[in-house]
Amino acid sequence: MQNFYFIGIDVSKKKLDICVMSKSKVLKEEQVSNHPQAIATVIAGIKEELSMSNDSFIICAEHTGQYTYPLICASKSVGCKLWLENASQIKYCSGLTRGKNDKVDARRIAEYAMRFLDKVKPYNRPTEELMRLKQLEAERSLYLTDLSKYKAQLSDQEGYMEDKIFKRKAKRLKEMIKSLEKTLKEIAAEMAEVIDSSEELSRQMLLLKSVEGVGPVVAMNMIIATEAFTRFDNPRQFNCYVGVAPFAYTSGSSQHSRNRVSHRAVKYLKCLLHMAAVSVAHKKTGDLKTYFERKVAEGKNKMTILNAVRAKLVARMFAVIRNNRVYQPILSV
Repeated sequence: MQNFYFIGIDVSKKKLDICVMSKSKVLKEEQVSNHPQAIATVIAGIKEELSMSNDSFIICAEHTGQYTYPLICASKSVGCKLWLENASQIKYCSGLTRGKNDKVDARRIAEYAMRFLDKVKPYNRPTEELMRLKQLEAERSLYLTDLSKYKAQLSDQEGYMEDKIFKRKAKRLKEMIKSLEKTLKEIAAEMAEVIDSSEELSRQMLLLKSVEGVGPVVAMNMIIATEAFTRFDNPRQFNCYVGVAPFAYTSGSSQHSRNRVSHRAVKYLKCLLHMAAVSVAHKKTGDLKTYFERKVAEGKNKMTILNAVRAKLVARMFAVIRNNRVYQPILSV
């Protein structure tokens, strides 16, 4: 039987540490610059040295955002399987550890891949449209943070410095605000162009915005986070991912704790869903408004009810995509 090899890679900004293991033995360790061509050359060299075919090994690495991009490109060019795993998952499955360096981390990642091969999830690179949307949304969020900061300075600083000094500062701030607002409009237009260029993405945007409380920003971020609704099998999985799904916390004699959500969450998505839930809860009419008021009348905690509304919004968004039709309001919730 042909040996199966596990390549653990620790990714950092400038370099990658590589560890090749088979049958619990370390066969090779080396370091390479974080560049697609250099990574592809090293992988090809390892394949030739150990006489590996693309079906006899898997590369496992922590998903560290944009720093994994060169590795993704290199794996695609070589044609090998890539497994990008959550860093926390690897950390908590590695047992008690002492000390930390990149070489040791690469070995731990290879050991993780060897132990949990049955849970492998080969990475499928999103479409170019989705990649571009993700990059534009990250840039948009960065400028929005700066814009709110400058606006706060403009409104909060008046009265706490000399008028002459404040007027000069206000003039500079207004110029910055005007420039940022112009940039944000350009980004929004570019994102709209990307969506319009894809029939699938434009259809999903239309379906998602038919759900009450879901606007363009929420719809856009849902498409990006779910990779056009291909990353998660059902709403429950997504709710766990964003920190909306409640879990029981009971042990031994402690059986009276309330179910609560986990702090391990994608906070920006959770925040967007919360704002959507608040908006529908404060509308004059609507089935979710009726649901919110009924639960409040029953004495339920308002934050618990809002969390349930968030979950309902997610379920409805998944439903319209699954059924491929706009949302039809229901009479009762």
